[in-house]
Amino acid sequence: MKAFMIERYGDKAGVRAGEMPDPQVGADDLLVRIHAASINPLDLKIRDGAFKAFLPYRLPLVLGNDFAGVVVQVGSAVTRFAVGDEVYARPDKDRIGTFAELIAVHQDDVAVKPATLTMEEAASLPLVALTSWQALVERAQVQPGQKILIHGGSGGVGTIAVQLAKQLGAHVATTASTAKADLVKELGADIVVDYRKQDFETVLHGYDVVLDTLGGETLEKSLHVLKPGGKVISVAGPPDAAFARELGLNVILRLVMSALSFRTRRRAERRNVTYSFLFMKAGGDQLRELTSLIDAGKIRPVVDRVFPFEETREAMEYVEKGRAKAGKVVVAMR
Repeated sequence: MKAFMIERYGDKAGVRAGEMPDPQVGADDLLVRIHAASINPLDLKIRDGAFKAFLPYRLPLVLGNDFAGVVVQVGSAVTRFAVGDEVYARPDKDRIGTFAELIAVHQDDVAVKPATLTMEEAASLPLVALTSWQALVERAQVQPGQKILIHGGSGGVGTIAVQLAKQLGAHVATTASTAKADLVKELGADIVVDYRKQDFETVLHGYDVVLDTLGGETLEKSLHVLKPGGKVISVAGPPDAAFARELGLNVILRLVMSALSFRTRRRAERRNVTYSFLFMKAGGDQLRELTSLIDAGKIRPVVDRVFPFEETREAMEYVEKGRAKAGKVVVAMR
């Protein structure tokens, strides 16, 4: 099969097209012909080797973390799907590789594609939609009337998280540029803070939850907008020991990750709030919950641009250089 892969970490120009063996299909697997896949910042981090200490992939490695396509083969134990089904998914972290013509994926990680969406639209959703669900529903347990701050409301995670938070009954603030204010308001944001003109930590107070997609100084400032007992959940901040335990890492790596997040956790404790790092997981059941909201028109994808499969490397560069105006960038195989 044709695929885009890396042969070594850290080489930005090293993402290349090539031939790889077709995936092997296990008893619980679906073999899916991929029609579209989306570009995520996670792909860039994996390419650069940012996670190689705890995600020891074998090289050459096919990149790509979510997709939409058609089932072309099912394993002997598969009960939920049949050949011809249109599906979408975020594969398990150990089985990535969606910048390819085919992928084998466990049936538990897959959901039937929303009937209302194109393949390109569906492919834009799994990773960011699951991230939003796991942050707001699973971890924060957002309740109606709570105040939620979502950073980067026009980004891949932000566009979905804003909509999901509104469906959960929350009062939603987000950060975005003036040019994107109308978009995030259409998605449901109650308050839009222009990060180029205002310091969000001086105008927002008493929030229950912050979903941080930026890390760094933004994460540190986010602690100041929370009320006592509030939570900041970050997909871009330093990993913590809980994340290390979740991955089943050894004691040394747990200590390393605890040390990396020590400063942030200490500052959070001083303000009587909590910090946690989120590395989203594959989950077909959660994706099916989201599909219901999508088909009901409650959540819609935001796609910035679609590249042909042959231009996957150019699509990654487009994302890396911050050229996307809003939402996700997708590559279409066919």
